[in-house]
Amino acid sequence: MSLDVKLDRVVARHQELRAAMASETPLDPESFARTAKDYADLTPVAEAILDLRRKQAELKDLDGLINDPQGEPDMKQLAEQERASLAQLLPGLEQQVKVLLLPKDAADEKNAILEVRAGTGGEEAALFAADLFRMYQRYADKHRWKFETMHLSETGIGGLKEAIASITGKGVFARLKFESGVHRVQRVPATEASGRIHTSAATVAVLPEAEDVDVKIDEKDLRIDVFRSSGPGGQSVNTTDSAVRITHIPTGIVVQQQDEKSQHRNKAKALKVLRARLYDAERAKRDAERAAQRKGQVGSGDRSERIRTYNFPQGRVSDHRINLTLYKIAQVMEGEALDEIIDALIADDQASRLSELE
Repeated sequence: MSLDVKLDRVVARHQELRAAMASETPLDPESFARTAKDYADLTPVAEAILDLRRKQAELKDLDGLINDPQGEPDMKQLAEQERASLAQLLPGLEQQVKVLLLPKDAADEKNAILEVRAGTGGEEAALFAADLFRMYQRYADKHRWKFETMHLSETGIGGLKEAIASITGKGVFARLKFESGVHRVQRVPATEASGRIHTSAATVAVLPEAEDVDVKIDEKDLRIDVFRSSGPGGQSVNTTDSAVRITHIPTGIVVQQQDEKSQHRNKAKALKVLRARLYDAERAKRDAERAAQRKGQVGSGDRSERIRTYNFPQGRVSDHRINLTLYKIAQVMEGEALDEIIDALIADDQASRLSELE
């Protein structure tokens, strides 16, 4: 189907929805709400298409004026100037329309569950996991998102075996979804006396936070165990059985929470993480075929894929999916320059998906 036909169909569908809402035969409340939402979602796309169509018509009129053998020279000169200006504007408008036509990721506007785990590299990997967790916390602060730590498994000397946080705000998942994968670090560990560069890794998972309507969890599919919380080294955090471990029997997914003193709050947090993991697994399953067809897509979500290297001696951060290198490691770790990487990843993903529209 040509792009012009797609644009005509969008405008026609927008007009149909407007007519349905204005019809003398009223829709039932549920149908009206659904139609109104579809109309609102389609309005910016339809308006951009109509604006593009107007500009294309203006260009055609100007061409007619310029090529008119009876036309006055002064008018032709003015028309040529206007045409040159319009011709510069049109490619940007066409690109804007194409981007608006791209299928929306239903999860983009959702909040996110961030999970960071130490990988290969022992204590240095745990220290790097802690650095990454702080990087995302600073990045969230920069965007004025709410960053709530849900679970920490510490090593005792500043490292993290595992950390989970809830990040709440506008478009959180849309900006963080490409962070999932293996992050590798190359640096001289603080504990290394000989000054040799070590390589270690941490795994990041960013999951869209799921609502009850997104994932239905049947109580009979859950095994819930309660036990006494314990901190690093095994010391008791509190003296009640407040820690909760939830096992989702059909999938084998296990979530554990012990940071709160209340068993009820630990259970609520564990269910929040479980729901996000189940929703993410369903999305991954649904997208598997599409991802296989688009192997180069940055958002494939393969958590075993090494996506980025942080080389401290050279002061550089390299994202291997888009061959981007920034010599701004301090600013990236502070969360300040992370947007430069994320913007490039989003642009690359858009370009990949736009090529499918052609």
